[in-house]
Amino acid sequence: MFREIRRKDRKLELDEVKKILLENTYGVLSLINADNGYPYGVPISYSYLDNEIYIHSALQGLKVDSIKQDNRVCFTVIGNTEVLPDKFSTNYESAIIFGKIIELTEEDKTKALFELIKKYSANFLMEGKEYIERAGRATKVYKIEIEHMSGKARR
Repeated sequence: MFREIRRKDRKLELDEVKKILLENTYGVLSLINADNGYPYGVPISYSYLDNEIYIHSALQGLKVDSIKQDNRVCFTVIGNTEVLPDKFSTNYESAIIFGKIIELTEEDKTKALFELIKKYSANFLMEGKEYIERAGRATKVYKIEIEHMSGKARR
């Protein structure tokens, strides 16, 4: 169902792909735009835990509408990069995830939001718990159930 990477010499092992997901901060969530059917890529913060990607969202918007219409997604994370001007090239590493995105229940939502707090605000865990209690009702939380994962690098 998913195409193999063309450049086999740059293909990463799954443990390296997971490391990119764990060590980086932002990714691009690509959806099918509910308004016009064009691809819609939105930069987002995320957490990666137990082979799933967690993201949060406002209660309304194009992202929410697009997920309701079609829950198939692609999620891309770019790790370390280095432009090599004299070689007209770039050293890079990237991970690409394909899967289905689903909204979490209230119970799972709190756990996922706390994972995001731990990743982005590790020195403010108590304040983060309070923030989740205050703002959690105004937030949707989703997880991407991974169906296919791959990565490439030129180092």
